[in-house]
Amino acid sequence: MSVWPNSVAIAPALNSSEGALVSVSVSVEPRLLEELLEALAQLQFPINPQIYHDGAVRYLYADGREEIHPTTLVDFPAYAGWLPEIRRVLEMYGFAPDSLDVHNMLEELHAEPAPESAPPGAPYVSLIRVKHLHLAATHYSSYTKLSQ
Repeated sequence: MSVWPNSVAIAPALNSSEGALVSVSVSVEPRLLEELLEALAQLQFPINPQIYHDGAVRYLYADGREEIHPTTLVDFPAYAGWLPEIRRVLEMYGFAPDSLDVHNMLEELHAEPAPESAPPGAPYVSLIRVKHLHLAATHYSSYTKLSQ
């Protein structure tokens, strides 16, 4: 007998009247970090951001090539009902819609970073956000280019 609840019992605890608890990640150029934090401060609810200064975005192309671009990632938990306001505020401050990534909180806690589909018209087919650049280079050994 375990003192830990099973996953079925955990899932309802991650829901509220404002929706499911999700993990939000915003990729931003380091020079725009202060502006992003100012934008997030305008939200009508509190957030507790975790900043990864050594993050990376790994782009995967249809021809099999990959590129890893260093970035700063700002992660925070939010409720799904807050997402429209988060998107609105980011857009108001000039951040691209594809800078925002949202995942189910339980999946985020228990899984490797998953590929995201590219937005329409993007030159790449998918991307993966990695919290630590050194992990992008060592964990994904087939990368071809490290750009600045």
